[in-house]
Amino acid sequence: MSTMAIAIVCVLLSSCGSKKQLLALTEANNQLKTENNDLKMQLTESKSKAKSLEDMLADAKERNAELKEQYASLQRSLEKSIQQNSEGNVNISKLVDEINASNKFIKELVEAKSKSDSLNMLLTNNLTRSLSGSEKDEVDVKVLKGVVYISLADNMLYKSGSYEINERASQTLGKIAKIIIDYKDYDVLIEGNTDNVPISRTNIRNNWDLSALRASSVVQCLQNDYGVDPKRLTVGGRGEYNPIASNDSSVGRQRNRRTQIIITPKLDQFMDLIDQAPDDDDE
Repeated sequence: MSTMAIAIVCVLLSSCGSKKQLLALTEANNQLKTENNDLKMQLTESKSKAKSLEDMLADAKERNAELKEQYASLQRSLEKSIQQNSEGNVNISKLVDEINASNKFIKELVEAKSKSDSLNMLLTNNLTRSLSGSEKDEVDVKVLKGVVYISLADNMLYKSGSYEINERASQTLGKIAKIIIDYKDYDVLIEGNTDNVPISRTNIRNNWDLSALRASSVVQCLQNDYGVDPKRLTVGGRGEYNPIASNDSSVGRQRNRRTQIIITPKLDQFMDLIDQAPDDDDE
C-alpha cells in the first residue's frame, strides 16, 4: 500500500472516532439538560407555600410587632413620668409576657410549617421515583400551597366509556397506595372530574354521577386491593364544573377528564397550635 493510501485510511479512522465521540458527548449533554430541568422542577415545587400557614405566620408576626410597639410606647411614657406606680409596672410585665408568648407561637408555627413542607417534598420525590417512564407521561404530581396533587387521566385509569379501573391503572394505583400507607399523617381525597359532554347511559344519569362513580372506583381499589385505611379516604365528584382547560377542543376535554388524588397533612397539629395562640386581650 502506498504512503498516500495509508494517510487516507488514517484520516478516515480518525474522523470516525471523532464522530462517535461527538455523538456520545451530545447524548451526555442532552441527558444533563434533562436532569437539570427535573431538578429545576423539583426546586420550584419545594418552594410552594401552604397559604393557610403563611397567613397564620403573617398574623402572628403582625401581632408581635404591635406588642413591641405598645411596649416601646409604654417605656417612652414612663421615661417622661415623674413617678412610677405599681399599675405601670404590671402593664410592662404583662406586655413582656405577651411578646414572649407571641415569639414562642411564631417559632412553633415555623417549625410545623417546615416539617409539613419537608414531608410533602419527600412524599412527592418518592412517588415520582417509583413511577415508570410511561407512567410519568400520564401522572402529573404537583405540590401547591402545601397540598400534594396527583392527577390521573381518565384514559389511563378506566375502561373506555366506563368507571371500572383497568389493569394497567391498577398497577399505578398500587404505587400510589404504598406512598399513602407510608405517610400515615395525611388525609386523602379522591376527586373525579369530567368534560361537559353529556353522558347517556341507563345507569348513569349525568356527569355528576360519572365523576363520583369513577372516584369511588379508585377509592375501592386503594382500600380493597392495597389495604389503604378507608377512614383516611374521602370520595368527591365535581362533574364538569372544575375544568382546567377549555371544553371547546378535544385536547381541552381530554385534560378535563381526570381523577385527582389530593393528599393533605392532617390539621390536628395546626389546630392545636391555634388553640395555644397568645390571647389578643390587652386588658
